Amino acid sequence: MTLDDLPQGALPAEPVVPRVDRPSPSLLKVTRAEELRLQLADEIVRGTLAPGSPLDETDIARRFNVSRTPVREALRQLVASGLVEARPHRGAVVAQPSIERLKGMFEAMAELEALCAGLAAERMSAAERHGLEAIHEELRVLSYAGNPERFHEVNERFHNAIYAGSQNGYIAEITLATRVRVQPFRRAQFRNLGRLAKSQAEHDRVVVAIMRGDKQGAAAAMRAHIELVRGEYEIYAVSV
Repeated sequence: MTLDDLPQGALPAEPVVPRVDRPSPSLLKVTRAEELRLQLADEIVRGTLAPGSPLDETDIARRFNVSRTPVREALRQLVASGLVEARPHRGAVVAQPSIERLKGMFEAMAELEALCAGLAAERMSAAERHGLEAIHEELRVLSYAGNPERFHEVNERFHNAIYAGSQNGYIAEITLATRVRVQPFRRAQFRNLGRLAKSQAEHDRVVVAIMRGDKQGAAAAMRAHIELVRGEYEIYAVSV
């Protein structure tokens, strides 16, 4: 569904960004596969699952007491993120992007998100701006609560709202596809002490620029935000 599919004058409760990282089976299967992906990604980023470790579908399904279907989907998503390699006749094994590869992924992410933020400053409707402010306020409350898992979930909605606000479906789609690859590293940095409050302050600069219609300011604030996310991940990586 896109904004063009809606009846004239109607708006969705939240902006819709097409998902390009996975097919659309039943909601239950998608949800379970996502939970498995996040759990395995955490273990890889933390070093619990070392590079080269085999990821056998049957063993994982038994461990989490699920069928092999969500396991297969979770591994497919992890391959897309670069955390897992699918090797012919050997199955899936844990991989770790090189420092240069990870740097390149974050650089691309920063430029794509900056582009979305700049376009959103120009093009967001009044209803979309109101929705973005509401999500931003929800994140503010969560930053005080100190719940990184819930903050991560709402943070995705925050960025999705900006992608959709760019009013360019193709750019929104490739930005989301890139985020899927970087997501495990973005998520890990929320565990750093004080990171939720810092992230909220960075978001605030983005939101203020968008509300003012400041295209260059919004792009610069978002680019700086993603660059700081990368730095925070690097701090996290040396602590685990």
